[in-house]
Amino acid sequence: MGSLAESAAGHAAPAAYPFISGVILPFMSNGRPVLNAATEGLIHITIPVGMLQCNCSIIGDPVTREALVVDPGDEVNRILDLLGRHKLTVKAIVSTHAHIDHVGGLSKLHQYTGAPVLLHRDDLPLYQAMEMQASFLGVHPPELTEIDQLLKEGDVLRWGSFEAQVIHTPGHTPGSVSLYLPHDAGKVTGVPTIPTVLDEAGEKIALTDLLKKTAGPEDLAEDLPPDEPEKIATHAPQLFSGDTLFAGSIGRTDLWGGSMEQILDSLRTKLMHLPDDTVVYPGHGPVTTIGNERYLNPFLQPE
Repeated sequence: MGSLAESAAGHAAPAAYPFISGVILPFMSNGRPVLNAATEGLIHITIPVGMLQCNCSIIGDPVTREALVVDPGDEVNRILDLLGRHKLTVKAIVSTHAHIDHVGGLSKLHQYTGAPVLLHRDDLPLYQAMEMQASFLGVHPPELTEIDQLLKEGDVLRWGSFEAQVIHTPGHTPGSVSLYLPHDAGKVTGVPTIPTVLDEAGEKIALTDLLKKTAGPEDLAEDLPPDEPEKIATHAPQLFSGDTLFAGSIGRTDLWGGSMEQILDSLRTKLMHLPDDTVVYPGHGPVTTIGNERYLNPFLQPE
């Protein structure tokens, strides 16, 4: 199989999200998609899946129809349906870390797509301890699968015309990673534009407006965008942060291998060095930006 990658103190958590530190979060409503759109030059669908509403992301190239699936924690049939409706072929399946809510669907999605499964080496013991994790939540352990490729800092994942840089961000778990798509990750033509998504009426809405908008019943449409040419244009940098960084909070560190010192170091020395306009898609909850978290996240303020 060809390699996709090239080297290049615990806090009380809200009951709905037992892996998030205890800061009030604006939750998504009704477990439905808060982002379901084709951004200009990038097919991107994020849906909350499973009991803990892990954000599973599908990132596709509109030209080659190759896609990356990030954190398929559950509801694999739903993920497969979206892939089929968008005519996407899965190039790789990536887990940002090995907590049960992010890896529960790995085996089934791999079986259906044949795509390689990628995980950081330092989270292998956690993945292999699925019975312990399932017992913690009082659920049945999911089926495990072989990990086809072990991720490390500096790897670059390529699919279609896009690439994502692997950033090792330990703290929530030893092998937590974030995926960073720089603004020039894909083919670019034309002049820079404000990235847009499609709302429930098929109208384009600026991503900056989406960040200001609270998810509600009007955001629950799951229909495909209307047929129109898919444009290739500059888009803002994007970060898939797993459970390292949330809107207004960070991942909890009092579970298996967690470290407050490590997660703060990952945030301050790595993620906070990304551009302020970087759009952050966390492992749970709503979209944010690096700039918002730099100035508003209570865990990231000067002591």
